[in-house]
Amino acid sequence: MSQTSDQMELREEDIRAHYAAALDLLDGFDHSPRIASGSIASTPDRSPGISGRRAFRSTTPGLSTRRVTRKEGVQLTTRIESVEGDGLMSPLQAHVLHGLRRAVAIALAVGDQFAERTPLKDLKRANLDGALPSGQKTAFSELLAAEALVTLYVFGSATAFLLASHASEETVEVGDIEEFLTENAQLALHGVLWELDQDIAGLAGTEAKLVATVTGFAEALMEKVAARASTASGLEPFLAASWRVEADDFVVDGFVPARAKKGSTLTMTFKKPNEVVGNHIAKYQAMKLAKMVMAYDFDRKLNPFAELGGFIFTFMGDGKPGTGKTTLIQMMAGLINDYCQVAGYPFRYQNLSTDNIDSYQGKSGQNAKAFINNVLDPGVIGFGTIDDIDQLAGKRGDRQSSAGQLEITAVLMESFAGANTVVRGNCTFGMFSNYPENVDDALRQRAGARFLVDGPQTQDDYIDILYLLMGKNHNIPVGNHEVFSAQEIKKAVAASFEGHARPHEDGLIKVFDRVSSEIGELDTIAKMGIYLKGIQEADERFTGRAIKNITDAVKVRAMDFELPDEWMENPDLFLFKDYDTKRDMIAELRQPITTEMVIQEINRYADSEFRYADKSDEVAIENMVREYMRQEEAKRRYLENKGQA
Repeated sequence: MSQTSDQMELREEDIRAHYAAALDLLDGFDHSPRIASGSIASTPDRSPGISGRRAFRSTTPGLSTRRVTRKEGVQLTTRIESVEGDGLMSPLQAHVLHGLRRAVAIALAVGDQFAERTPLKDLKRANLDGALPSGQKTAFSELLAAEALVTLYVFGSATAFLLASHASEETVEVGDIEEFLTENAQLALHGVLWELDQDIAGLAGTEAKLVATVTGFAEALMEKVAARASTASGLEPFLAASWRVEADDFVVDGFVPARAKKGSTLTMTFKKPNEVVGNHIAKYQAMKLAKMVMAYDFDRKLNPFAELGGFIFTFMGDGKPGTGKTTLIQMMAGLINDYCQVAGYPFRYQNLSTDNIDSYQGKSGQNAKAFINNVLDPGVIGFGTIDDIDQLAGKRGDRQSSAGQLEITAVLMESFAGANTVVRGNCTFGMFSNYPENVDDALRQRAGARFLVDGPQTQDDYIDILYLLMGKNHNIPVGNHEVFSAQEIKKAVAASFEGHARPHEDGLIKVFDRVSSEIGELDTIAKMGIYLKGIQEADERFTGRAIKNITDAVKVRAMDFELPDEWMENPDLFLFKDYDTKRDMIAELRQPITTEMVIQEINRYADSEFRYADKSDEVAIENMVREYMRQEEAKRRYLENKGQA
């Protein structure tokens, strides 16, 4: 990846100048804990959500499980060598040590850069000479604390980045960072390395757990520093700058974690568009979105579609079981994967499933946040799916929702439309459900687009899907039918959109007919606004967010074109163009917004909400009927037993 114009190179010689100091820190230093407890009993396999600090557990039988500092000081090199130790350092142990040394050196080099860009360097020199003016002492302390935060964050980010390639499925919950000292950068590193030493001793019983412990500690450290930095002063020069380490392709960009720019290895079975029968609008929009996301510019870290409007950041696909939601996922992931292979872009696909719900407090939310961050990574093209979201994310106020499900709901709501949500256009998230009425209303409304996945509908659809699934191991003639002609996407989509000129759901039809009879054809913005107000009066959940989703869908319709296939097949024609050129090429293909588009999108979105509401109400009524029947039966048995007594 080429260096962007606003990034400065962090020179290799400046990093290596700190190698000796970094190695000295790993080999040994003295530190007595100032904040962290020194006598907490070990509690192995403790729930990560339960309050209380994890404890040091000695790996040597017979030793005390009290957290104490060894007389010979903190010796991370020796500590790491002792993990599954057989007298010789293993390649993985050496890699961990090398990564830690380089991470410390990078952090110290960035700290030097921060001091150069602020008065800190001159203040340090004056302090050493005993000539620091009394009026500068407060500013000196603030800048030292800022340098400590910068150094700690870069150390954590570099450690996680450099060890990412050796991470496994093993996970370790390290908890909060306690020995968090910010008087100066050197003391700050002493504190966190002391604590890392304790964590390795207590949690890293195997080499796989060693990597998981170190990377988990790095992630926790970044989170702690970022939280503290949000209220700290003197950090503006660091936030305004960006550095890149050429040898590692590692970027320091404020308090944003660097991620290894690598894609995920996909093992799913991909589907071709012609293998998705029916679902015309959903298939068409998924095909468009697969090309849209490829317009992302890695240098600008922005997609022209996100700037021009019409980019789908989140969408929801709903339909009955067996109508093709999984096939749609396989098709879209396959298209993006193929496009990325042609362009040489890293592609990362991840699915958040019910396996991510954890009985331990806080762990489910952490799993969801990790899923979101991995897909959002601006260094990759991302596609995240949440299948069966009604089972995964809890509905607030529903007594059947577990704490873990509610944690996931909170994370998804914040990530999809929170105050800190930034839509760069490098990724998209799809939520899928057979029972969308069971999804929390606020979360469901964060789906900017709705795909009704209703499967095959027409006679031709059913013939096509039978032909497709039968395979080729037969001699049965097709008969009087042109295979897949009904799946011609342009023709099918046009017919599907036209079908939304009028609503489909009974409740919405009543609103549409009433408003139309009162004010006539909905051919002005004012009349459409009256229709929207009528919908809100019929369903109070139809709020301003719904209007935003509708207008976003209309903007998508204005982009009602597919990027030419040759643009994907030959990256030089489009993908490798600079950002401004790509934006202009896309803008030329835009279509004007029409009244018909707006009415169709209002009806499409409102139909889905009425459909969900009707199902939700029906489910609630059925549950109440069952409860009344149970009460009646319980009353009958009670009176019967009482009479016998």
